[in-house]
Amino acid sequence: MSELVERVDEFDRLVGGAVEVGESYAEAAARELVEERGVRAPVRHVFTFLCRGVISPYWLAVHEAVDVGDLAPDPGEAARWGWLTEEELRRAVRRWEFDADGVVALERYPAAGRSG
Repeated sequence: MSELVERVDEFDRLVGGAVEVGESYAEAAARELVEERGVRAPVRHVFTFLCRGVISPYWLAVHEAVDVGDLAPDPGEAARWGWLTEEELRRAVRRWEFDADGVVALERYPAAGRSG
């Protein structure tokens, strides 16, 4: 399994953003995947939790998507990106500065019964 990592001011392993009025979590996840990575793929809900974010608590829904095509990241969303294996990502989280909310989601992910 590989994870996409992007570099802006810090590293982030999440593709995401706010849910719009009238939009479900899954619809928002699919929309953000298109906006940020140029990818259309089905998303699967994994878990939702109350994230104690830096600014304030908020509900964070984590979804999975499997993409078999080429990524086309929006340059306005990701200055650099690349693939890491799961183990490389875990080592990177210990060494580099990552978005704190993304680290919390990553820590919870294995226990959530991911699909592989």
